[in-house]
Amino acid sequence: MKSDHAARYIGGALIALMAFGANAQGSGVAASAPAASATPGESKGAARAANRLLQKEVLRALTHTKGLNASGIAVRARDGAVALQGWVPEQSQLQLALRTAQGVPGVVSVSNQLTVRPVGE
Repeated sequence: MKSDHAARYIGGALIALMAFGANAQGSGVAASAPAASATPGESKGAARAANRLLQKEVLRALTHTKGLNASGIAVRARDGAVALQGWVPEQSQLQLALRTAQGVPGVVSVSNQLTVRPVGE
């Protein structure tokens, strides 16, 4: 009897997770549109959403860049201005991260606050 209740509970939890996961994926339309800065009439919520989207797009570009270890990089975005914070293991990767972030659509400027920290330090 207890296993029957557990199975129902787990099944309900899985259905709830699938519903939330499908809801979080969205339609993909917003992700393909360039991240624009907030216009004067735009709400704070919409501006925050645009900032989060740009932040995710920059981080995605960094993590998919060949030859770049982005595990130590944090990204902040506000109205098209992006700040790269954290560390990279080599100077060449610092420049690569900067160029990659500048190439993301919607990025107006990049503040490079990265430091070089060799692996093991």
